[in-house]
Amino acid sequence: MWVAERHRLILDLLQTHQRLTTEHFAEALGVSRETVRRDLIELERSGHLARVHGGAVPPAAAPAVPPEPAYLERTGLQQPQKREIARLAATLIQPGQACFLDAGSTTLALAQELAQREGLIVITNSLDAAMVLACHRRHEVHLLGGRLEDDVPATYGEQTVAEIARLQVDWALVSPVGIDAANGAMDYLWHEATVARAMLGRARQRVVLADASKLGQASRVQICPPAEVDVLVTDGGADAAQLERLTAAGVKRVLQPEAVQRPTDSCAAAA
Repeated sequence: MWVAERHRLILDLLQTHQRLTTEHFAEALGVSRETVRRDLIELERSGHLARVHGGAVPPAAAPAVPPEPAYLERTGLQQPQKREIARLAATLIQPGQACFLDAGSTTLALAQELAQREGLIVITNSLDAAMVLACHRRHEVHLLGGRLEDDVPATYGEQTVAEIARLQVDWALVSPVGIDAANGAMDYLWHEATVARAMLGRARQRVVLADASKLGQASRVQICPPAEVDVLVTDGGADAAQLERLTAAGVKRVLQPEAVQRPTDSCAAAA
């Protein structure tokens, strides 16, 4: 079936049913869900529909908050900034310490950075992060149990949260969809926010990783308010006014390249 024909059939189905899941589209068209996801991305970009979690709706029915891009799409975005954030965040964790990593493209970049170090205990719900760390055999790596999702290769659900609740760690590092002064750190999906919130609740130090594009952005489900963020790690392109609003709202510390490179900051930290 040609792409144009698939697109026409998808729009016809959507006009009839108003909301359909990716699985229903795939079954109706006789193609894979990955093919349908690519089609939905193209149709959304052209304004013919709006993607929602698990499927699509007509443009008029789109939610006020836009959906988060698919995981595979996110892994290709803001790569220099994510590596910059990962390098900074990795300096926080010392050998012998334990940390939580949630599942996301930024925390995956952090896992790749941590893989070059030694002697950490890393607990994560991300299959990708666990594999990156386990392959180097320099750390003690634990993969949380739970339900596997079809977009992000990670575990979620009651089992995941229950396992987190049994542990106490030095650091929790999570990467939300956005963070703003009014709402704090937020995710688009309930199950992702629930796991991130559980991790932050069982850590002595709570770290949010967010590149400049996420600052000042809100989403659907709160992970934590600004006052519960001990460290915000961002990149060199972060807007100073946004950072001022976040610190005024309660974010305790901002870590970004310029701050760690200035000698005066180093002296202040030592003091």
